[in-house]
Amino acid sequence: MIATLNPKPPPVPETKPPSDDPLLVARAQKGELEAYDQLVRRYQERIYSTVYHMTANHEDANDLAQETFIKAYQALRSFKGDSSFFTWVYRIAVNKTINFLKQRKNRIHLSLNDLDTNAEHDPGLLALISDKTPRREINLAELQERLNVALRKLSEEHRMVVTLHDIQGLPHDEIGKIMNCNVGTVRSRLFYARQQLQAHLSDFLK
Repeated sequence: MIATLNPKPPPVPETKPPSDDPLLVARAQKGELEAYDQLVRRYQERIYSTVYHMTANHEDANDLAQETFIKAYQALRSFKGDSSFFTWVYRIAVNKTINFLKQRKNRIHLSLNDLDTNAEHDPGLLALISDKTPRREINLAELQERLNVALRKLSEEHRMVVTLHDIQGLPHDEIGKIMNCNVGTVRSRLFYARQQLQAHLSDFLK
């Protein structure tokens, strides 16, 4: 149903779901596999990218993406359209990934290049990755390891908020729908996560 994806995380598409999603969902609910395959092709790369940034493992990301779309298909008849298909399938992926991380306690490695690419969406991250940071190039490897250590200290929920907002570029309200919490909770988790990362990397910001 979903092909094995390229190990390189793909670019993030626009967050607004296409207008024909409801029609494809309705057709898929009637048993049209081609309609569901279209939905899979539409969102598989983004689901994979999100899971990869959480697990830092391409095989795990592929497996969890596969499982997400299989579970979504099995539960498709129960989808009432209260949210977009995009939000609904993301929620499945997020829950699966969080449960996976809690069970496996896998290490997380978040690429500084990914943060650089998306920093314009979040000025708060500029302090962490600014080109003006002294010895940035010299200490890049050490900074990467410090960042990995800091991320491993965050809960899965806080790590997921950082991934969805600072890497995927999703707005707070969309993250709230995906993680089944209000915008205030999203903002507080994001604030806490950034505070922890900044504290851990404070010696690099001097």
